[in-house]
Amino acid sequence: MQPEQFCRTLEEKLAGRVVKIQNETDYFAAAVVVPLLRQQDGELALLYEVRAAQLSWQPGEICFPGGRIEPGDTGPRQAAARETHEELGLDPGGLRLLGPLDYLVSPIGVIIHPFAGLIADPATLRPNPDEVAEVFTVPLKFFLENEPLAAAMEVATRPLPGFPIELVPPGYPKDWRRRSKHPVLFYRYGRHVIWGLTARMTHSFAALCRTI
Repeated sequence: MQPEQFCRTLEEKLAGRVVKIQNETDYFAAAVVVPLLRQQDGELALLYEVRAAQLSWQPGEICFPGGRIEPGDTGPRQAAARETHEELGLDPGGLRLLGPLDYLVSPIGVIIHPFAGLIADPATLRPNPDEVAEVFTVPLKFFLENEPLAAAMEVATRPLPGFPIELVPPGYPKDWRRRSKHPVLFYRYGRHVIWGLTARMTHSFAALCRTI
C-alpha cells in the first residue's frame, strides 16, 4: 500500500473512533456515590461508611459507598447505584442519583467515577454487615466552613528482580526513584478521620457546593 493510500485508510479508520486509556487494565476502575441525606433538623449531611474489619482490602477505612465497575454493568453510573444499594440495603427507589462529579485518577492506579446522590429516607438504611461496620453522617455545612489538613505523599518506583537494567540508559537508578508528590487531605470529625481519596472527593464536592 502506498503511503498516501495508507494514510487515507488510517484517517477513515480513526474517524469517529471512541478513544480509551491504552493501559486501562493497569487501573482499578471504581464508581462511588457521594450520598446526601436530610437530617432530622432538615439540614443536609454526607453519609460515610466504615469498611468491615474482615474485608481483605482497606478494612476499617472510611469511604463512600461504591466499588469495582463489573463487566455486567452498563457503565459507572449503574455500578455506583448497584454497589450503594447492596452496601446500604436500600430499597429500589431509595437512591436518587443527582449527576456525575469529576472523576479522580489516583497515583496508585485507581480511577474513581463519583456521582452525587440523595438517600430518600435515612430510616430505610440497612447496611450489609459483611461489608460495612458502621455508617455515620457529617453535616454538609461542616465541609463548607472548614478546610482539611493538607499533607503530602511521594510515589516512587524501583526495578524488580529480573529487570534488564543493561537495556536502559546508563545511570538509571537501581533503587527507589522518586516520581511524583501528591496531596493527602484529612478531615477530623468527632472520633472519625476522613482522609485520602475520600477526603479528596469530599473537598471537591464541597467546592462545587459553594458555587450553588
